[in-house]
Parts: sequence; structure tokens; C-alpha cells
Amino acid sequence: MSLIPYGLARPFLFGMDAEAAHELTLNSLAMAQGTPLQWAYCQTRVDDPITLAGLQFPNRVGLAAGLDKNARCIDAFATMGFGFAEVGTVTPKGQAGNPKPRIFRLPARQALINRLGFNNEGLDAFIANVRRARFRQQHPGKPMLLGLNIGKNASTPIEQATDDYLIGLAGVYPHADYVTVNISSPNTKNLRALQSDEALDQLLSAVAERRETLATEHGKRVPIFVKIAPDLTEEQVQVIAATLQRHGMDGVVATNTTLSREAVAGLPHAEEAGGLSGAPVLEASNRVIRQLRSALGKNYPIIGVGGVLSAQDAQSKIDAGADVVQIYTGLIYRGPALVRQAAETLRQHRK
Repeated sequence: MSLIPYGLARPFLFGMDAEAAHELTLNSLAMAQGTPLQWAYCQTRVDDPITLAGLQFPNRVGLAAGLDKNARCIDAFATMGFGFAEVGTVTPKGQAGNPKPRIFRLPARQALINRLGFNNEGLDAFIANVRRARFRQQHPGKPMLLGLNIGKNASTPIEQATDDYLIGLAGVYPHADYVTVNISSPNTKNLRALQSDEALDQLLSAVAERRETLATEHGKRVPIFVKIAPDLTEEQVQVIAATLQRHGMDGVVATNTTLSREAVAGLPHAEEAGGLSGAPVLEASNRVIRQLRSALGKNYPIIGVGGVLSAQDAQSKIDAGADVVQIYTGLIYRGPALVRQAAETLRQHRK
């Protein structure tokens, strides 16, 4: 179990600028992983295996993409008890992202707004960090699964977005347990246009074709998931579901952040541009999950993410139709204990 309760560290971190606290936390995790200092945050992993897309997840609670964009802290997250962790989003070339400030806390609603804009060091640095991770060697029997999340550079015209995704897919493919194609961040201009019928069809057709080549080249077939937004109509969800199945995608991640401000209207920072995450996204995400489950049938893998701030929130995602869940903002507000609490609750309520 963790030696330092997160409740002691949180006031210090919340007294800092949000992005400065984020960077301090990642730097500290990167420094401590693999050393005795990791006992400050490590905890026993709940054993609750589930098989999805041909992969055995050690339990049903994962880390959402976006927290560790450069894949620096994979070993640290493995010791927190996650069944799987998704790192990125990585783009082919490194980029600074949007101007600061670009992360804002809304504590009254246990929420964040971010407009980071896929800030990352680029594909080569990302892969080097993934290759340095030792979590598979440290847990050879049932290691945490690793998802690698890919996106497009802000400078790449949307008409050429497919090129960036194919570069990213080829780069991460040998190192991933699964790959997530992120077409749902609100902070890269026009990115969400890739969720439209024709654009998604073209993108996933190219991704599926390249995957076949990579599977032959590397002697393994890596599952591919697609991450979508919560700000979709039921008709759009049905189109996306049909397109995912048509092109043999292995699963869907639902959902990313929302552009809606209805749940935080009037609060400080509520009108900042960017994606809103945390508690206000729970119901919108669950709505999309329910619609996806209806459209995709009972056996299609769904990773549920958005608004998990408690074990009960995690259970609500499973009840809506998700197979496994991810957390990000909940980790910031509740700390690593949420990982074990959620995993234990899902194990106890397993159907």
C-alpha cells in the first residue's frame, strides 16, 4: 500500500498552477519508478482478469491517454495497480501544443478544462521511452497491458491527416498491446471532423490496410481501438459504430472530453476554451456508451472513460455497457487509491 496518503499531497499540488503541478507529478513519478521511492504510491493490484480483443486485462481499471503524453511513467502506473495504461497522444513530430495557460481546475465540480493541443516530444522520443519501460519484465506472468495512442500534428492539413496516423501506427505497432486512434480531441483544429461518415471511412480503411501489412511484418496482430467524443448525436454514434465494424476495428474508447459547459456554467474558468473532463462528463459519456452497446451488440469491446471520480462511477460505466474503464481526472482529484477502490468494486459486482 502507498506510504503517503494522497490527501496530504493534494493541497500542495492544488496550490500550484495546474500544468506546473502536472509536470511536477510526472517528473516525480519518472524519477521514483524502479526505486524504493515508488513505495510512496504503489499498491497491490486487484486480480479481476477479463479478455477483450484477444487480450487478457489483469483488471478492468486503466489509465486514460493524455496524462502521460510522452510515455515517461509507464512503470510507475504499473505499480499503482492499473490493469492497463494508455499513454500518448503521440504525433509524428514533436510539437509545443497551444499557448499557456492551458489547464484549468474547476474544483467545485471535480473537473478540468484543458486545451493542451497534443503537446509531446514526437514519435521517436515516445518509442524510446516505451522501450525503456520494465513493467513487462517485472510482472512476467500477468503484466499490465499497454495502449499507445496516436494522433495528427497540428501543422498537418486535415486532408493529409491519414498520413500522420499511418506513420504513428507503424512506429508504435511493435511495442503496443493495443493502439488507439484518437480522432476526438477538441484541441487540434478540425480533428473531430474525422468522426464524420466519409472522413472516418477513408481513415479507417487506410488504417486497416496498413495493419494487415504490419501484422505480416511483425508476426502479430495488434488490436486497434478508436477514441470518440461525447458530443455526438445518436445518429452519429450509429454511423461510427457501423464504420468501426466495417473496417474490422477491434474496439472503441468512449469518450474524450466535452465542449459542453452546461454543467459548469457560472464557475470560474468555465468559459475557457478546451475540453471539459471530470464529473460533469459522466452522464454524457455513459449515454454514448449505451448507444454504442446497442449499435455494436454485446460482444464488441468498449472502453468507458469520462467522469470516473468514484468506484460507483466506474460501476456506472460497466452498467452502461462498457467492458473496462479508464480514469484520468479522477486520479488528479482522488489519487491512486481510486484505482484499487474502483477495481475492487468492479470485481465484487462482476456479472
